[in-house]
Amino acid sequence: MGSKRKGTARKSSPLSALRRGGQGVRFRRKLLAWWARAARDLPWRNTRDPYRVLVSEFMLQQTQVARVAEYYPRFIERFPDLETLARAKPRAVREQWDGLGYYARARNLHALAKDVTRRHDATLPSDPEELIKLPGVGPYTAGAVASFAYEKPVPAVDTNVNRVLRRVFFDRATRNVQRATKVWELARTLVPKNGKRAWRFNQAIMELGALICVARRPKCPECPVRTVCRTGKSRRTDAQGRIG
Repeated sequence: MGSKRKGTARKSSPLSALRRGGQGVRFRRKLLAWWARAARDLPWRNTRDPYRVLVSEFMLQQTQVARVAEYYPRFIERFPDLETLARAKPRAVREQWDGLGYYARARNLHALAKDVTRRHDATLPSDPEELIKLPGVGPYTAGAVASFAYEKPVPAVDTNVNRVLRRVFFDRATRNVQRATKVWELARTLVPKNGKRAWRFNQAIMELGALICVARRPKCPECPVRTVCRTGKSRRTDAQGRIG
């Protein structure tokens, strides 16, 4: 008689486990509850104006929040809308950006303003697929503008969000080898379908990555989602709150 083959147990992917179980629901609930009490009051969070959201997103690329908070109001005062920015001389834009560094961002933002003024009647598109065609706009910025300005229920995966999702939903053996497309797919599954709730969710997960789930020495003891985080639950904390 032939021997029966033993079935091999398959490890479920974070995405399939998320769809079957309640980890995603618990993650969203805990994250949004934390955001409601811990969110920083930042000027670009108090507007749904697409241009102002766009300016903040360009500035926040590779620049600390505190520095952007200093430059953002001055830039908006000097160039209050896309049409004003589009008409400006390159030197004027450069001077207003001076001190933020990474001046390609200023050139791209200026080129974008001209492009949108010419082709879209000075109105930023709301669809990420259209936004990503604009100068200096990648997948993250397209998602961020669509979500934060137009309250579209779409993901916005920056470095902070990527790090949070990998730590929460992937185990130590696999989180460093997952492709970016998988992380975006996971984010798309997690984002609430309601636009206003999606706005809060995207802001909250970025805030968590910026303040708690930082790249070095993450503050796991303070983390509001530690009980549903694969990485956080596996780490030990000493008497001083340090992670082992």
